[in-house]
This record gives sequence, C-alpha cells and structure tokens, in this order.
Amino acid sequence: METSSSLACIQSLVNEIKKQVFSTQSSHHLVAPSPYDTAWLAMIPDPSNPDRPLFQSCLNWVLDNQNEQGFWGDYNGEDGIPTIHALPATLACLVALKKWNVGEHNISKGLACFHAHVDMVLTENAGRLPRWFTVVFPAMIDLAQATGLHLTFLNQPAGTLLSNLFIKRKQMFEREKLVDEWGHYHGDGSFFQSPSATAHLFMTTANAKSLKYLNSLVQNYPNGVAARYPMDEELIKLCVIDHIQRLGLAEHFSQEIAQTLSQIYRNQQKAAELPHDMTSLAEKLHKDSLAFRLLRMQGFHMNPRKLCWFLKHEDIVGHLEENHEYFTCVLYNIYRATDLMFHGEDELEEARSFSRNLLQKSLALRDGDDNLSVSPELLNLIERELSVPWSARMDHLDNRLWIENKFNPLLWIGKDSYYRLSCLQNEKLLQLAEKNFELRQSTYRNELEELKRWSKEKGLVDIGFGREKTMYTYFAVATSTSLPHDSIIRLIAAKAAIVITVADDFFDMEGSLPDLQLLNDAVQRWDGENLRGPSKVIFDALEDLVTEIATRYYIQRGSKITAQLRDIWRETFGSWMRESTWSQTGYRPTMEQYLETGMVSIAADTVLLPAACFLTPSLPTHKMKPAFYEDATKLLMTATRLLNDIQSYQKEKEVGKMNYVLLHLNEHPEGHIEDSIAYVNDMVDKMRKQFLQHVLMTTDDDGDDNYNNMPKSCKLFHLSCFKVFQMFFNSYNLFDSKADLMQEIMKAFYIPFEQDQQPSNNPLIIKVIKPLPVLPPLERSSSSEGAKVSASLGPAATLKHKNKVAISFIRKQVPRNCSLGFYSPKPCTPAKLKSCFI
Repeated sequence: METSSSLACIQSLVNEIKKQVFSTQSSHHLVAPSPYDTAWLAMIPDPSNPDRPLFQSCLNWVLDNQNEQGFWGDYNGEDGIPTIHALPATLACLVALKKWNVGEHNISKGLACFHAHVDMVLTENAGRLPRWFTVVFPAMIDLAQATGLHLTFLNQPAGTLLSNLFIKRKQMFEREKLVDEWGHYHGDGSFFQSPSATAHLFMTTANAKSLKYLNSLVQNYPNGVAARYPMDEELIKLCVIDHIQRLGLAEHFSQEIAQTLSQIYRNQQKAAELPHDMTSLAEKLHKDSLAFRLLRMQGFHMNPRKLCWFLKHEDIVGHLEENHEYFTCVLYNIYRATDLMFHGEDELEEARSFSRNLLQKSLALRDGDDNLSVSPELLNLIERELSVPWSARMDHLDNRLWIENKFNPLLWIGKDSYYRLSCLQNEKLLQLAEKNFELRQSTYRNELEELKRWSKEKGLVDIGFGREKTMYTYFAVATSTSLPHDSIIRLIAAKAAIVITVADDFFDMEGSLPDLQLLNDAVQRWDGENLRGPSKVIFDALEDLVTEIATRYYIQRGSKITAQLRDIWRETFGSWMRESTWSQTGYRPTMEQYLETGMVSIAADTVLLPAACFLTPSLPTHKMKPAFYEDATKLLMTATRLLNDIQSYQKEKEVGKMNYVLLHLNEHPEGHIEDSIAYVNDMVDKMRKQFLQHVLMTTDDDGDDNYNNMPKSCKLFHLSCFKVFQMFFNSYNLFDSKADLMQEIMKAFYIPFEQDQQPSNNPLIIKVIKPLPVLPPLERSSSSEGAKVSASLGPAATLKHKNKVAISFIRKQVPRNCSLGFYSPKPCTPAKLKSCFI
C-alpha cells in the first residue's frame, strides 16, 4: 500500500512538471525574475514625466515580491539567512522604493532584515566573495546612503572585510584589461545584454536603441525581468535536461528529453558557424559542452570539433588560461563532456588535459586570498570529478549528491552575477527527486533482504570459506542502473554475482584439483548428483538460479532459454578450471592465451547477459552464445579482466596465480612493474574508449548502421556493468575490502534525507557572463545625511563613523568621476562606463 501511494504521488508530480517545463516551445516561462535587475528598471524615470517610473510593473514587482524575512533574493533553505547575492539585490530594491517614495513598510522591513544579517553574511563568506560583489556591493552601499537610506555595520570584522573588498577592487581594476570603448554595446541597444547595465545606459544617455531594448524586455517579462536578455533558449533547455538527469529523474521524462534533444541536434546541423565573440565565450562554451555530452549520450553523432573548436584559437586559449577562475564552471563542464571520448579523438584528449590543468589551478585557489569567483560547492564538485572518474561512480549515489545540493547547484560562471530557472523555484523537481530516491531506497532494502534470505537458504552464506559479498554485489547492481522499481533484473544479476563469487573462491583457494575437476564435470554435464560438500552447495544454487531465470523468461516471453543459460555457465566454469590447472601445475600461458581465458573467467557476461534478456527491449537470446557476442560484450569482458588484474597482481603473485600484469613483466624482464601496470592501463584506456563508442553510437562517421546491432537498453546495461568493475578496481581492489563500501551502502539504502532540512527556496543558478552593473548618478539627498555622505572622509572619520567604511575606502580608491554611484555633474560617457566592467 505504501509503495502504491508513493508511486501515485510520484506520477502526480511528474505530470505537473511536464506541464510546467515541457509544455511550450519558449523558455521564457522557465526563467525567474532577477530582483536586482528588476529594481534597476524600476528606477528609470518616464522621459515624458520624470516624476513617475517608466516601468510601473517593475516597481509593482518590487513591492509585491519582498521575502517574508524582509529581503529580496535567495536564502539558505535550512535557516532562511540571505545569500551573498541577496545583499546587493535588497539594496537595489530599497533604493527603487525610496526613489519613488513608496513602500514605507517594505523599506522599514528590508532595512531591519539587512542590518540583522549583513555582518554575519559578510563574515561567513570572507575569502570566497565573487569579484562582481567586490564592485557592486560597496557601490550599492554608497547609492543607498546617498538616496537617504541609513545603513550601519556594527561588526568590526565585517567592516574590515569591506575595507579589504575595496582594496581588492582597486587591484582588480589595475590588473584587468579594460574593454574597448562601446565594445560591449550590442546592436540591440543593450550593454552586455544586461538589463541593469542597460537601464543605467539609458538613464545616462537616453539612447533610443536602449529604450527599445528595455521595452522589449518588459514586454517579454511583464512580471519581473530576467538577469540577461535575450537568452539562448536551447541553453536553458539543455540546463534543465542536465539537471533532471543528475537528479535521477530521466526515466520519468524520457520521451520529452528525446524530443528536445532531437530538435536541438537538428538545429545544430543546420546552423552556420559564426565568428567567435569573446563577450559570449562562457555562454557558448557551456552550451557546446552540455550539448556534446547530452547528445552523445543520446546516441547522436557528435564531431569533436563541436566542442573543441576553441583550441584552434590562440586568443581564446590564452584568455581562458589567464582568467581560468572566471571560467571554472565552464571548464568543469568541458571536462565532463570529455568523459565520453572515443578512441582516436585526439582533440577531446587535448580538451580534457587543458580543462583538467586549469581546474586544478582553480582548486589551488580554494584557500587563497584571490579566490573571488568560485563557490565552495562548485569546488567540491570539481574535486570529486577529478579524483573519481565518471566511469567509476554509481549513478544512484551521484543522484543523491545532486539532490542534497538543493542549495543551488552552480551551472556556469562568468565574471559576475547569475540567472535562475523558475520551474525549479516551486521545488517540484527536488520534491520529486527526493520521493523517487526514497522509493528506490525502500525497494532496494526489500530486495536486499530477499537476496540475503536466498543466499542463506542456498547455503552460500555459511559455506565456510571465501568472501561473503551479498551486500556488496547487490549494492553494485542496484546503484549502477536506473531500472524500474519493480524490475527483476537486479535480483537476477545479483544472484549470479553471488554464485560467481563463491564458486570463484572455491576454485582459487579451497578446492583441490580433483575436487575442482568433479565440479566442473558436473556443470558440463549439468548433473550434480554425485557431488558432496561445497561443490554440491554451489551446483544446487546454480541450478536453482538457472531454473528460476528460465521459468520467469518462459512465463513472460513464451520462449525457452535453459540451454543458453547453461552454456554461459559451462564456459565460465571451464575457464576457472583452466586457470586453476595452470596455477597448480605451474604452467605459464602466453599473454594471448591468458587473456582469452581471463576475459571469460571474470564472468562479466555471466552476470550481464541473462539479466539483459528481461530488459525492454530485451537482448535477443541468440546473442547469449559466445559465437554471437557483440563487440561491446567482448570489450566489456576484456577490459574488466584487465581492471581486475591491475589491482590484484600483488595478491595473485603471492598465491601463484596468473595475472596479465605479471605475464607482461615476465615477457619484458628488462622493465619494472610500474611499466607493466602502465602498459595494461593504456590497454584499458583504449578499450574503454572503443567500448563507449559501441554502447553510445548507433551509426559510424559515414552514417552506416554499424553500431545498431543491440537495443539501446542493453547497451546502457553494458555500460552500467563496466562502471561497476571500474568502481571496484579504480584505485585498489575495493571488492575484496571488508567494510570500505559500508558508508556508501548506508547512503544508498538506509540513510534518509535530513528530515529537519527545509526545502530550499532557491532555484537553480546558472552563472552568466553579465556586466558588473554601473550605478547611475541619481539625484543626491539634500538632507544633512546626504551632505555627510558627500564629504571626503579621512582615516580618522572612518574609525569614528563605522557605517561609512565603504564610502571612505571607495572614495580613496576610485576616481570621483567613476560612475559607481558617486555624484558626477556631467553625463556618463563610454570612456567612464568602461572602467566599471571587467
């Protein structure tokens, strides 16, 4: 009953999200308003009547969208404390309200909230403030006070931090190259395609094109404007699909995802290549990396040049190297895209090395004073990405990590601010992801208990030797795939893996050569009547498993597969017998002989193929015969054997077993063990790339149907199996460890999400290249407070008036005619404007 209720709730959420996200062609409805940019448009006077706002709807939005706590913008879901982004947004909204003398209650509430949190937020974020904040926040403080808003900073550390911000901002201006005059003044009348910056441009120049741009913006976003306009609609869709997949929800939106990606691929094929534009470099690279990864995973033919084009431009490469911290998240997504590299794609290899090197430099900034662009959450993701390859990570645990990052997972970084996806703000996706994950946890726990009972009933748990790996094997099978909750495939594969583990240990460490020969002969005859002891236990468990699989298949599909199942196990036991004979007689096979047998004895096909018969669409039964194995299956078997041998050669050397690494060393006595390991690693790397090409592609470069000999569901199941072996043998033999996986198992099956953690009100953040907003020279207050703000304050005054720290330092560091909210009697010119952009 509980499962039925969970499924109904999940389906209801799925239906809601489909209507919200995939119901229309336009992506405008997906983008949430930016309080900061909306406030700037609310400040613009009507040219025909300067006593009223030009965009009343923007002012109304500011009035109507103050958070309950009193600020505008994002907050941390756990405690409701505003984020660093909310501080300048709140000040901008307060300035807009104060300018038009409306919302007295909103202003009072906003100031109270600002004063209650600003010191703590600044102090907690010390050392990791983004660069845009270094310019925007001090300038907003000046503008707010000049407008007549009274701000105080009671916390001395926060005051010191502000002082340091101004120093860093000065250093930043000194070392950054300034843009060419009007260099980012787009033909559409915008400045950097930024609403806030364009609002300033219009207020200071009355540019007709800028007005046209702003009118178009408000027409498309009547209920609060976005932080960037126009936006790349395909990029928004790619970001949504990527987020859905990383939440573990792709199974619920497979048709919508396929349709969207197909349309994007068709558009890409038609699109002409345009000259690169440095102002939109981050946006283009981010889109190209997402498109490459998502489309290649979907099976589309993707030329590496679609991603690696930037490597051919020295100016772009130099720009990325010089400003790598600005592009950290873009580089992160480039690196992720190269996970799907095929053999011979040297350009992708170069892109992977290039992005990895720059990401490592960004990680080195983690504790440095210059880390002003990269969030700690993003750095954690990068560290995990570089230390544990995608091919060694289990999907289920990756999904959990992404769900727990509900505090706004960063998607890409420019030099400045961000924009948001409103479809995520209502928390439906996160709610669905949690419920989906919890249903899987419940299913996995039940199946694990069933598996434990089966292992005990068959005598495999108490057999008296070897490795008891019931939990490990089920963990690997369950967490590597996204099979339906009611799938029998997990139990079939896990039972096979348990039998293989016990039987392999019997051949390796327990049975004498005559005992092993008796068991192998019984399997070849499929008659265990004369067996005793462990041999009898192993054969009976095997026969029970084969009978169960064959019966289920006959009931579901109406065909008999008993003969094919027995033949697979005969091959496997025969390979174990051959290896044991080699070890106990001292025979040393050639590397070719060993690998021919070893690719069978690793038993990857024995776990995979019988279970794949229950997929939809399923594996054709004739492909379970070794003579008809697909190349993907052969590559899987060979690569997994070599992965095992790289991590097991020391143990197998001690017990006298054959191993590919040791055989290579024996055939190359002039070398060292490290050379042999490197040789085998290179083999695995080549096979992995060939394997990926076989499981991901449907056609080759010429369009021929050479990779379409197996259903996609079976190909992806092959990929899951490979990831299991890569996980177990990535850096050491994890499968033979006693408890190294227990924490991951607890997270996968047992540990719930924090019950007291409130869902985040924050939507998904997408970093954008957006200009640092320039504050217009609004009318100064005529009050005595305004006169104080206008005065030039020295060090003594700074100490006396702690709330004037920002103004004191910024007046020391910035020319008075710089248009960062300071009074300038003359209209702002492009030459003055450009100094406010990085």
